[in-house]
Amino acid sequence: MATPATSTPATAGDEVTELSKQYDTPMGLAHTTMQALKDRIKLHYDLASDYYLNLWGEHIHHGYWATDNAKANDSKEVAQVNLIRLLLDISGVAEGSHVLDVGCGIGGTSRYLASQLGCTVTGITISGKQVQIATRLTKTEAAKAEMSKDVEADADGFISLGKGKVRFMELDAELMGEFFAKDTGAFDAVWISEALSHFPNKGLFFQNAHKVLKKGGKLVLADWFKAEGLGQKEFDNDIKPIEDGMLLPPLCTQQGYVQFAKDAGLEISGGPKDISKDVSKTWDISWSLVQNPALWGFAFTQGRDGIAFLQSFRAMRRGYANGSFRYAVMSFIK
Repeated sequence: MATPATSTPATAGDEVTELSKQYDTPMGLAHTTMQALKDRIKLHYDLASDYYLNLWGEHIHHGYWATDNAKANDSKEVAQVNLIRLLLDISGVAEGSHVLDVGCGIGGTSRYLASQLGCTVTGITISGKQVQIATRLTKTEAAKAEMSKDVEADADGFISLGKGKVRFMELDAELMGEFFAKDTGAFDAVWISEALSHFPNKGLFFQNAHKVLKKGGKLVLADWFKAEGLGQKEFDNDIKPIEDGMLLPPLCTQQGYVQFAKDAGLEISGGPKDISKDVSKTWDISWSLVQNPALWGFAFTQGRDGIAFLQSFRAMRRGYANGSFRYAVMSFIK
């Protein structure tokens, strides 16, 4: 049962609404095992991906508003594509590259890289539901481009799209080094946007990325971070609710990722570029979009994880406003 909201005054970026008051929820219990956490993440995306698509569109990542004019005028859809373009600029991923899109969601970035840059893209996600949605959306887009109702994948599961092609598969990213062992060094780029923060063993991801990349291949990364040197109060108020609601193991700092990459044998080639102020509008829009009683009712049926997820949107806004929660892009080379 939801408990009444406390009377604690809202801090910067922490707008309380009548809906959020109705569904205030205590912090969750610690994850019993990392596998239990992964199971909860898979369930979340299996249940919520249709809602992501309806509310946020095919790109379920932050938008990037780089200028005052962009902040005033650009839609979230334009801003989301601008984030992809920023990652391309910082990494130098070339047209026609073979790309592994890790944590591909419902395939928006994979489709963009295939259709606009002629890339051959393999998207992997822990959620079978996301594979279904991504494949359906890709076939629909391909059918429109070809003016045909019948679009089928080739023998390797790829669907032609624009100048490139794309396929999606359900795969735990921790197994990608083993899964693509026969293709060691097969990819020109590994792309991961806002997924690595979910991974319990981040060092293993960087090691696996090194395995599957060609010599000279790029690791392209965008993610959420905690700020350096946070005090306990800042951590408890701003970061802990994000980790809880977003189903995250402990968040890292930006320099933590750089060290993981170096330990895996990768060299930094771009960034880290902190763009927190240019992406934070994402959560102002998101908080507005979720002020829908039916959505909170659906979240309530999923137990406290569903409610904590929506409540964490407030924590995101507060964390950005206070500077304790950060967002950065970076790239590495093998």
